[in-house]
Formats: sequence, structure tokens, C-alpha cells
Amino acid sequence: MDFQIALLLGQDGITNGAIYALLALALVLAFAVTRVIFIPQGEFVAYGALTLVALQAGKLPGTVWLLLIAGALVTLVELVDTVRTRRWRGVPALLAWNVAYPLALLALIRFVPLQGTPMPLQILLTLAVVVPLGPMVYRLAYQPLAEASVLVLLILSVAVHVVMVGLGLLLFGAEGSRTPAFSDGRFEFGGMSIPAQTLWVVGCSLALIVVLYLLFERTLYGKALRATAINRTGARLMGIPTALAGKLSFFLCALIGAFSGILIAPITTIYYDTGFLIGLKGFVGAIIGGLASYPIAAAGAVLVGLLESYSSFWASAYKEAIVFTLIIPVLLWRSLTTHHVEEEE
Repeated sequence: MDFQIALLLGQDGITNGAIYALLALALVLAFAVTRVIFIPQGEFVAYGALTLVALQAGKLPGTVWLLLIAGALVTLVELVDTVRTRRWRGVPALLAWNVAYPLALLALIRFVPLQGTPMPLQILLTLAVVVPLGPMVYRLAYQPLAEASVLVLLILSVAVHVVMVGLGLLLFGAEGSRTPAFSDGRFEFGGMSIPAQTLWVVGCSLALIVVLYLLFERTLYGKALRATAINRTGARLMGIPTALAGKLSFFLCALIGAFSGILIAPITTIYYDTGFLIGLKGFVGAIIGGLASYPIAAAGAVLVGLLESYSSFWASAYKEAIVFTLIIPVLLWRSLTTHHVEEEE
């Protein structure tokens, strides 16, 4: 390996690491607020990329029908709770968000030609379709078991992952797809030729991390999420609804996942199950951060990207094994340095 190859591999590792960092942050967020190890995080990567592919081809994405069905199920569950508690105040907002909104998206995509529209508009529409699925998944699958143990929530996450992978195969088929690059061209820097799409990936990832930082530090909802992450019982006593915190955290997780899929779709071919492996590599980064530290999780995810890139040069057949082996010394170190606390019943 000469210096030029090392630079190229480092560039590729940083690009992948930026995506893994976003997913690691999402996993830390979900676990901190809801105690859910959100294994289906990677499915939102595939859903976001393949929904954009369908819109660019002038087709109706299957995620629109999924959004419509999920919205109807959420409405039914919430109406049952409303009848039992006799709190009718939120019914109009419930119907507007879970019924009227999906129907409006269905009408817009079905009857308005979007194939030749600018890519930013297609990306916004993709996010509008995929991101609301996050809070809906939380309401249907996780909120009824919000007080269960971490182990039960982990088993539930595995079940949700299997369901979402199966739905991805049903909605998108087994064929892989790519999207056009955000912009063509290359930039010369220090003897390296850097594709414009790489700069888009790294730049957008950094921008999203900054936005998330400002959200948690400067906004009321962000402070409510932080309070819930630090002390769920105390946050509840202070009037912060933990159900709302859970839905908001899953909304952000879905946003990060879908946006990550849109970023990498021009770089690699995306299949219905591609997101699972990407999400697992983000999970390794989150584990390095102890599922608690955002900066360490992001740094660990970049380390995973670099390790994967250089492993693909030296031992391409074992690169996945090398990446996932990284988790063993991390878990061993944490088991030796962290005091075990029994989970309260």
C-alpha cells in the first residue's frame, strides 16, 4: 500500500463513517429516551433511498400505502383509548395527522407528475412519506410495552426488524437501485480527486449533527428529551409526557435514517435489506459510546468506517468479521470498568 492508496481508503472510510455516525447518534438517542435498542433503524435507510428511487421513476412508492395503513391502525388504537378515557380533545389533530395527511400525500404523488421535478423537492417529499412512519412504529409496537425490561424491548425490536424487512421486500422487490448524484464533478485536494457526492455526504452529515446539537441545547422539546433520557420518572413528575418524548425520538431516528439512505443512494446500490448491515455498523459505533455518549459514539462510528475501508484492502473477505470483532474488546472493557446495576422491576 502506498500513500496515495492510503489516502483513497481513508476518504472512503470517512465517507462511510459519516453515515455510520448519524445512525449511531440515532441509536443512542432512541436508547437514552426509550431504553429501546432500535434494530430497525437501518430499515429507514433502505426505505428512504428506495422511496426516492420510485419518485424519480415516476412511480407511486409502496411506502405511501404503508403510511396510510399505519396511520389507520394508529387512529384505531388511539380512538379506542379515547373512548375509554373520554378525552375527545385531541381527536381532530389525530385524524388530521394519521388520516388526512397520508391521503393528501397519496393524492399528490398519484395525480401530480413528479418525475421531472427538482431533486430537492423529491427529497423533501421522500422525507414527508418515510419520516412519519417512525412515530407510528413507536405507537403501535413500543408504547404499549414502554415500561417493559430492556430485554423484552430488544426482542420486540428484532420482531419489528423482521416485519419491516419483509414489508420492504413486498413494497420494493428484490432488485437493487441507485439514484443520480446530487452533483457531478470532482475536486482536487492534496493530490486526491474527491467526488462531489463525497463532500455532500460528509457536509450534510456534519450539518445534521450540528442541527441535532442545537435542537437538544436550544429548544424546549430538545430539553424535554434530554430530561427524559436522564431521569424518566423525574421528567414525568415535571409534566413531560414520556409517550410524546418517545414519539419525538423515533421521529428523529426515522429522519436520520431516511436522510442517510438518500445520501448514500448515489454511492452504493440499495436493496430492501441493505439497511440492516449499515445499521449494525452504526450500532458498533453506538456501543463504543456506551449507548450514552453522543461524541464518543460518533467518533467510534468514524473508526468503524476507517477500519472497514482498510480491512477491505488487506482482507476483503473478512472485512465484516473484522469490523464486528471490534465490539468484543469494547464490551470486555466496559464489563470490567462498569458497575452492574440490577434493573428495577
